[in-house]
Amino acid sequence: MKLIPHPASPPVAVSAVEVEAAIVRGKSVLIYRVTGGPVSIPPTTAPARTDGLWQTTCFELFIKPVGGEGYFEFNFSPSTAWAAYRFDGYREGMADQSLDAPRIEPVEDGILVRVDLGGLPEGDWHAAITAVIEETNGTKSYWSIAHPAEKPDFHAAANFALELVG
Repeated sequence: MKLIPHPASPPVAVSAVEVEAAIVRGKSVLIYRVTGGPVSIPPTTAPARTDGLWQTTCFELFIKPVGGEGYFEFNFSPSTAWAAYRFDGYREGMADQSLDAPRIEPVEDGILVRVDLGGLPEGDWHAAITAVIEETNGTKSYWSIAHPAEKPDFHAAANFALELVG
């Protein structure tokens, strides 16, 4: 699926961000690919839970159980750092979400992520697949399958446009 940049923060050199996703309870696989650039890639580190990954190139997944206010956010950096959070409601009650470290591997034009979502609530989900792309000139663009109108906000309900039936 193709992500679209938010019009309030267009890219300069990046022309596309695409994602292949198999999102299921248990092992999920996502492949994020970036076309164009050059893209600022954080240096590779040991895989570790790390906050603030969204401040540079970072690939994200949001999951919201249908009918619930709470949701989950997962961040995957090309550096192999990662983060997982749960929220009680829109940007409220943020806490670390228990998660086995995802496996993040570089591919030629992006990353391959293997993550276990087996600990999330049963039932149907809405999902948002997103990315923050920082180009080497400092330009940041915010990519998603859908966006709220005014400004980029991956936590907004408008982003949860993908329906996953459990």
